[in-house]
Amino acid sequence: MASSIYTCTECGTNLNLHSKYLYPPEFYFEAGNKGTLSFSMVDSTKFKFVKEDKIRPFFETLNYWGIQRKRIKMNCNSCGRLVGYVYDDGPPLMDGPGQFHFGPSQVIPRAPRYRIKTKALRIMSES
Repeated sequence: MASSIYTCTECGTNLNLHSKYLYPPEFYFEAGNKGTLSFSMVDSTKFKFVKEDKIRPFFETLNYWGIQRKRIKMNCNSCGRLVGYVYDDGPPLMDGPGQFHFGPSQVIPRAPRYRIKTKALRIMSES
């Protein structure tokens, strides 16, 4: 299977994203994944991470909304273009029944998910 090279559409910098860390398109996330690719790991030297904390209503999907949005913006380290966001809705970091044995909840720590906009990426096959 050929891997892909993901570069920034603005400046052409190789973002060093690896297909082996790409979540399958049918993988469910609370914040959705429309128009994006989700990775479980990225090369942090290629991005500038900026915390964003807004207190106002927001809607990601019909079932995922809130009043306070906490997320981290991912900007290309070379040109500063907004490439995507980091969310904390990845797979649970622990097994078990959750708090008070009621099943998984937001209390269980989750792995970060790096959600990259497809419009911010130029995807080429490696030959």
